[in-house]
Amino acid sequence: MKALIIEKKDTKPVYHDAKVTDLPKPETLEENQALLEISAVSFNHRELWIRKGQYPGIVFGSIMGADGVGRIVDVKGGSKFKVGDRVVVNPSTGWIKDPRGPEEAYYILGGTHAGGVMAEYYVAPQEEIFKAPDHLTDAEAAALPLAGLTAYRAVFTKGQVAKGQNVLITGIGGGVALLALAFSVSAGANVYVSSSDEEKIQKAIRLGAKGGVNYKDEKWGDNLQKIAGGEFFDVVIDSAGGDAFKTYTKILRAGGIVATYGMATKPVIEVSMAAVLKNIELRGSTMGSRLEFEQMLDYVSKHKLRPVVSNVWQGLESADEAFEMMKSGKQFGKLVLSLKASSKL
Repeated sequence: MKALIIEKKDTKPVYHDAKVTDLPKPETLEENQALLEISAVSFNHRELWIRKGQYPGIVFGSIMGADGVGRIVDVKGGSKFKVGDRVVVNPSTGWIKDPRGPEEAYYILGGTHAGGVMAEYYVAPQEEIFKAPDHLTDAEAAALPLAGLTAYRAVFTKGQVAKGQNVLITGIGGGVALLALAFSVSAGANVYVSSSDEEKIQKAIRLGAKGGVNYKDEKWGDNLQKIAGGEFFDVVIDSAGGDAFKTYTKILRAGGIVATYGMATKPVIEVSMAAVLKNIELRGSTMGSRLEFEQMLDYVSKHKLRPVVSNVWQGLESADEAFEMMKSGKQFGKLVLSLKASSKL
């Protein structure tokens, strides 16, 4: 089978190879395992960080990728699945249901000790695979797992977003932010976004946002409250980090929540005494449990939500094109590789 592996390359600046190689197709299953023929895979920024050597626990020679959809071609042991079922893979291992954090040694799939799904075949424990939502194409289903799980936990478990609340989602255009937008809008919240790209803001408005601001404007916080009718915000779903927290402190209501799943601008957040006196809560949020993954899939199916797919390429050999687009930051939504010419994309 063909697979995309991470291969060490000594360069400065660091940029390891993502190499398509031939590996033996898995032939023997252990009890309670299923063999999937992968139809489509999608990229997350962690793959780019792995190539840049900026991700912990890289295992060179391992298969990359956390997100994939495929059909079961073989299964061993008692199962709720059968050959032919279309499934998605939980993008991590070791976190079952504890809402506070992983119960066991925890790995995200791809490029680490937990091998990835960017291959023509993948062996999965049956408890880590779930039926793909029927209304999604293969490209959309491949785009869902990691971004969907991250967004679901940030929005609902940590952010506690509810109907009628004012919610800010920063850095709109990425896969997680767009799914956080979809989840928050479907929950009945009043959602606003930030970006440095006016076109991305307008696209978000067409997807249900009430409005948006350019975070490079010095007075973006004032502008945001102005378009929100002078009201305070209940929740910020944040991927920016850095100095933006000062503005969040000003625009949030007393007891407001900042659910942070990333720090794209600076890997430090300074919490002032003003935030403490205002009872503002900063809540870190990374990925989620297997239970939350199942809840996310149910929510997506119930509300017929669709991940935004920016681009689809054919074959693992097109991976470098996806990496180049990710480096440029021009995408609006997820970047997907189709592994089967017959995939319903």
